[in-house]
Amino acid sequence: MKKRYKLGVIGCGFMASAIVKGVVLSDFLSARKVIVSDTDGAKLDDISSELGVEVTTDNRRVAEESEFVLFAVKPQNFEEVAAGIADIRVEKVISIMAGIKKAYIKNALGVGIIKVARCMPNLPCSIGSGAMGVDLADYNNSVDDAQFIAMLFDCLGTVVSLPESKLDAVTGISGSGPAYVFMFIDALVDAGVRHGLTEDEARTLAAQTVYGAADMVTRTDKKLSDLISNVCSKGGTTIEAVKALEENNFRAAVDAAVEACVARSKELSK
Repeated sequence: MKKRYKLGVIGCGFMASAIVKGVVLSDFLSARKVIVSDTDGAKLDDISSELGVEVTTDNRRVAEESEFVLFAVKPQNFEEVAAGIADIRVEKVISIMAGIKKAYIKNALGVGIIKVARCMPNLPCSIGSGAMGVDLADYNNSVDDAQFIAMLFDCLGTVVSLPESKLDAVTGISGSGPAYVFMFIDALVDAGVRHGLTEDEARTLAAQTVYGAADMVTRTDKKLSDLISNVCSKGGTTIEAVKALEENNFRAAVDAAVEACVARSKELSK
């Protein structure tokens, strides 16, 4: 039976809203082909008025009437949500829930043959500059379906296709990574203010520096160590700054942050 909606989204938090906004405003999907459910009526009113998509508080309606069902609820709430629709035949699933494995999703939904694509998006998806790891293995024999999911996330930024076993690492690097970058920029701003810049001046310079450096990385095949060396003239200012970062265990701090994030992702794993 043909479904009324191409994409149904269960959960209307920030990331779900960013995904819906990306696919609608890019004209990848028309608003009339998308339905979103949530328990928060205010969130539904906001997304409906902004994008014109259909909204409902009934998850069962989303499950019954959508070809693809995207789960965007908190991992700890998935079991309850799944129990409420477990008798409905949902065949094509997309999940952005951290730590919740495909096998668990299939067992929880429990009706018929279920294909699950997992994706770990990040905050910059909300402005079309995200970085996402996507596991499409269940759709390997469904070219049109795999292409639809890949194009859906292409609307939001850069997509890297990889196996589910690597998604915990993706969470540690790109899923949570924007917070690390924001902290770095914030630290640069504070340092700039201490040395005489205004906060606006420091923020502009710090943000553009991070943006420009990241852009250079994507435009060259040079090793990152070579890029660092290119900035560090012997006896100059940058080399002293880099020495200070090394002496204060900058790399170790970053590694510890990623390690803690990956560990938590594994703890959430089901």
